[in-house]
Amino acid sequence: MKLKATCFALLVLFSTSAFGQTENWKSLFNGKDLTGWKPVAGKATFEVKDGIIEGTAVFGTGNTFLVTEEEYTDFILEVDLMISHISSNSGIMARGQYDPNARKGQGLVFGYQIEADPSPRAWSGGIYDEARRGWFFPLDLNPAAKSAFKLGEWNRYRIEAIGNTLKTWVNGQEVAYFMDDMDAKGFIGLQVHSIGKKEDEGRKTYFKNVRIQTENLTPLPFKSPVFVVSTLKNELSPEEKAQGWRLLFDGKTNQGWVGAYKNTFPEKGWTITDGILKIEKSDGSESTNFGDIVTTEEFTAFDLAFDFNITEGANSGVKYFVTLSEGNKGSAIGLEYQILDDALHPDAKMGRDGNRTLSSLYDLIKAEKQSRFVRKPGDWNQGRVVVYPDNKVEHYLNGVKVLEYQRGSQAYRDLVAISKYAVWKQFGEAKKGRILLQDHGDEVRYRNIKIKSLTN
Repeated sequence: MKLKATCFALLVLFSTSAFGQTENWKSLFNGKDLTGWKPVAGKATFEVKDGIIEGTAVFGTGNTFLVTEEEYTDFILEVDLMISHISSNSGIMARGQYDPNARKGQGLVFGYQIEADPSPRAWSGGIYDEARRGWFFPLDLNPAAKSAFKLGEWNRYRIEAIGNTLKTWVNGQEVAYFMDDMDAKGFIGLQVHSIGKKEDEGRKTYFKNVRIQTENLTPLPFKSPVFVVSTLKNELSPEEKAQGWRLLFDGKTNQGWVGAYKNTFPEKGWTITDGILKIEKSDGSESTNFGDIVTTEEFTAFDLAFDFNITEGANSGVKYFVTLSEGNKGSAIGLEYQILDDALHPDAKMGRDGNRTLSSLYDLIKAEKQSRFVRKPGDWNQGRVVVYPDNKVEHYLNGVKVLEYQRGSQAYRDLVAISKYAVWKQFGEAKKGRILLQDHGDEVRYRNIKIKSLTN
């Protein structure tokens, strides 16, 4: 009997710790009516049937949200959600915001939304900044999670909003990890998305088992490495540190950086203020003023992420596998993640087939991107370059993969042969090299420059 009692106690302890202190859960939906909730911003309808909230799509209206009357700061939320048809889309607002006067008095919901996406894109559980900044965590950053959501079935969402960290799960699958400090408080919201076709009117989205914890919160750790998106300046989460990420720019000093072809950091032109590394505007020419800067360290296989903020008409670039061995004038030679104002800088119309546009592999491969994933000059964008040990390379812009290629492949060498780099023997095929930030005579700002080694 003593052994059985001990086992039972351990089971209870495990269950409580594993699922987050079940006694702290509070139901947000009573199963009978919509007490504590109100619809806003659109004309889709919500009603309760058999203990389930049914959201019904209405043609000719914008996104509609059923939101809590109460607002929340830190919480753990669980919701069961089902979408009946592939044409539908939904989401869950976490710390949502509402402007009743926007859109000529129709109202506007904005803020953190956790996606429910039944389309082939399959970004369910990703994090979208509704009606404000757009996507922050699309599932190109976590392809393993794309299969978690099931169309026509109940899906369990778990959302942790604790401090400046937002984490999501779908059906137990770890999905997204986002750090941001824009909204510390807001409502919970359930979305019925707008529809573009009259024949989709009446499609249903269902919600049930809506419950929340607001006290004695015990966050669940992610069991597998997930890329962390952060807008916080030059901070790494404990998870990132455990994964091997480190900052290449500490936000305070130029430690780890020198001028290209120099032993010291440039005396002028590159400034550090309020956690931001900035190249000042000069005359718009390439590396003839203050000069490029490079890391003192060399890298082989790596995951490199960086935030950049361009001014109108600006040009810059982040280069990798820079060896400084070519002895050329102007910018040091290396593979380049292009940074550019595509709308105003003439370089966007040069090269071949758009291969000098933003996030492209400069003069070699065009970035395939949609304009809605590009943030305008003055706003922060996130770039990312991943170089695998087998020499496969990927470019990302704001979490979306825009190109990939294989260093040293015949296809790659054929592209080099018809580019400006043809004069350089085995261009871009060095086993290791430095990271470079380019001075192209325009003001560009950088922050959150971080790297993780992928070397076995």
